[in-house]
Amino acid sequence: MKELAQYISIDPEIRFGKPCIKGTRISIGDILSWLGSGMSHEEILEDYPSLKEVDIKAALFFAAKRETMVKIVTG
Repeated sequence: MKELAQYISIDPEIRFGKPCIKGTRISIGDILSWLGSGMSHEEILEDYPSLKEVDIKAALFFAAKRETMVKIVTG
């Protein structure tokens, strides 16, 4: 996937610094929630015409990359 910065922005002034699709206020968490609730890519794109298919893929890629950076700390 091309550089995530092309698709994802983190700005403390937008959505309290949550990672969002660049140029929108749609957060990565929003997209993951919609997918998790059963919405298809097509339904998301229909409801949010400012998004493109590549934005959804970038959100998934971002989440996957973040997941690999999480460490579990056991007591």
